Amino acid sequence: MTATVSPRCEDVAWFRDGASLATTARGASAALARRLGLGAHRAAEVALAVTEAATNVQRHSVDGGLLLRVVRSGAEAGVEFLTVDSGPGMPDVRAALVDGASSASSLGIGLGTVARLADHFDLHSVPGRGTVLSARFWPRAGDTAPGAALPGAGAADGVTRPISGETVCGDAWSVRTADGPEGARPPVVVMLCDGLGHGPLAARASRAAVEAFQACADLSPEGVLTAVDRALRGTRGGAVAVARLEPTAGRVLYCGVGNVSGFLTDADGRRALLSAPGIVGAQMRTLRTFEQPLPAGGALVMHSDGLTERWDPAALPGLLRHTPLVMAGQLLREAAVRRDDASVVVVKGAW
Repeated sequence: MTATVSPRCEDVAWFRDGASLATTARGASAALARRLGLGAHRAAEVALAVTEAATNVQRHSVDGGLLLRVVRSGAEAGVEFLTVDSGPGMPDVRAALVDGASSASSLGIGLGTVARLADHFDLHSVPGRGTVLSARFWPRAGDTAPGAALPGAGAADGVTRPISGETVCGDAWSVRTADGPEGARPPVVVMLCDGLGHGPLAARASRAAVEAFQACADLSPEGVLTAVDRALRGTRGGAVAVARLEPTAGRVLYCGVGNVSGFLTDADGRRALLSAPGIVGAQMRTLRTFEQPLPAGGALVMHSDGLTERWDPAALPGLLRHTPLVMAGQLLREAAVRRDDASVVVVKGAW
């Protein structure tokens, strides 16, 4: 059995905090929703929700932004947005989610209404540190041809953000499932590539890595890295890590080359996963795969060196209860730097 773990996601654009954030993000989200066939009424709901969330970032954050994304499941396409801010956080998330609640004279529809309009909504806030919010919108009945029931947030998700001044990110990630025992949860394989440098040439390398991963028949970590190494020859190359999570065996196999960080995290903290020095596509040494037990109730986190390793799960209480996308957003907010491309992917609930 081979299937995708979650809907395919495409990061479209980041909008940084500033006077024009709400207006710019509203127009872009409405245009994207219409282009994807969500229908006029659903597009207006997306724009309203984006405006409310962006206004909250403007009013309350120190340094925030909004990411607009496309999500696809089969023939269906939807819109998703993520807001990330460093600021005072929310002392009472439950009160903030009451319909119509507004603490600073925004549109007044409140985050509760955003949650009600969205097909999937998640929010994690830490007082004194900041807030991350995600909302996903699929077409309503009548917008497009009816399809199968559309999935929620999935077991794996991630986020990329380009270095300040660039519009494309040189990092990329991808997830697949592999063949597994009949009737058991199949293995999940995740790859993250940090193309050397930044800008279009780095993005070209990371796209080649994703294409090689998606076409690879051997989904062992070493098999994937070997295929990616061939694909990256003639490009700048990159740092690449591959993890294979096997729920039946209760283990994760991890193989990395270059500065991609991997961690297994649970309620007790985190354990680092080892990568070897080198450059995939140019200077890849003999590969070595490391094995670790899967932590009960935990998650796999992989990120590029656009995030420092100084993040501490204990400083983000309750984070493991949230979706992989919101977890990734919180780690981006907590540890990302503006002077490099940044990417983080999280897998949880797959074992």
